[in-house]
Amino acid sequence: MADPSVAFELNTREEGAVQRTLEVEIAAEPVKKAFGRVLRDFGKQARVRGFRPGKAPRSVIQKLYGGSVAEEVERWLVGQTLERAVEESGVSPIVEPTIDAPPPVEGEPFTYRIGMELKPEIELGDVVGLPGKKPVVTVEDEAVDRELESMRERAAVMAEEPEATEAAEGHTLTIDFVGRVDGKPFEGGTAQGHELELGSGRFVPGFEEQLEGAKSGEDKSVEITFPDDYGNAELAGKKASFDVHVVTIRRRDVPELDDEFAKDLGEEFESLDELRAKVLGDLERNAEQRAKSELERSVVDALIDQNEFEVGPGLVDRQLQNRLQGAHQQLEASIPNEQLHQQLGRWREEWRPQAEREVRETLLLEAVAKTQGLEVDDADIDAHLEEMAAEQAGHDAEGLRKLYEDRNLMDGLRAQLADRKALAWLCDEAKVEEVSDS
Repeated sequence: MADPSVAFELNTREEGAVQRTLEVEIAAEPVKKAFGRVLRDFGKQARVRGFRPGKAPRSVIQKLYGGSVAEEVERWLVGQTLERAVEESGVSPIVEPTIDAPPPVEGEPFTYRIGMELKPEIELGDVVGLPGKKPVVTVEDEAVDRELESMRERAAVMAEEPEATEAAEGHTLTIDFVGRVDGKPFEGGTAQGHELELGSGRFVPGFEEQLEGAKSGEDKSVEITFPDDYGNAELAGKKASFDVHVVTIRRRDVPELDDEFAKDLGEEFESLDELRAKVLGDLERNAEQRAKSELERSVVDALIDQNEFEVGPGLVDRQLQNRLQGAHQQLEASIPNEQLHQQLGRWREEWRPQAEREVRETLLLEAVAKTQGLEVDDADIDAHLEEMAAEQAGHDAEGLRKLYEDRNLMDGLRAQLADRKALAWLCDEAKVEEVSDS
């Protein structure tokens, strides 16, 4: 708890539209008392040769712990005055204030500075009739055909060929092999049960072609030359021989696109026509969602362009840090730590403009919701939680509500839904131009 006896003088300086500096000056006498207090605390804990515990003279403690004493005095004085200074200033920082404090000197006044970033004051212009562009939603028959073909490919199964079948491009071979350079096996040149699709180009040039015509159970000798630019410098440009045993030859069986195929996908479909209608509907819904997203983006772009205001670096830094933390959590299991941190360092610069744009968007949508009286009530929260529960297996709306409440996330959810309402209102009031989806 702050000690009200530590008096101070406060001077507020305006550094810009969203920046304030508070200069806090504490007189010499409270500083002197703070030094005495801290030195006593150090003395009680100090173990000094030649003195009983807690009995070392102040001068000895000062000499031994001078730097640490000054740091602790600074921490204590700032802790006793910071909150009161901010409250007295009447200014509410939107991000954590910064502290600039020199080392205090016993017997002299102590002055430190508080840097504060304020929430921008936004005076909205006319936000009715903002220009927006929405792609015309059309789904061609070719798009449906491509999706059905993709579904066929995903439903394909691997079938083993008869023993007399000769391997050809498109076949998948299971092979055992031993590779040698200058008659000696080399690292990485031996494998068992390896699967190789002929024509995939995954092996050294010339390897796959020499297996064409082979049969299951057959042994083949393959001769290749590693490219001069091969990734392993010890093998680059060298000739190698491989003893290859073909274990099995398999082909991909792709089902026919017919009523039986549709029925095999589940009880939902009785015919190919029903499946085609479902695919068409899904593609149209996806296209409509993309069109809606593009309309929203164009309207927000216009909103940002027509409303200039100053944004402090603290808000941008916070948004940027949130983005980087999300990327770190997503990638840390798949990318080596050093490589990941190098990439995050590059993204820190590359993503800053987008982070600033996101801050501007959030502040403007908040201003729109406020000026238009768009509020989020409990019914809105309930509807959103029901929607989330329907999309997430194993969750129900009440469970999600408890989760949000336990983690103090309800205010954030309310703000998110208010932004959605503001964006929907802007799009409803926008001057929309339909454009071709190129």
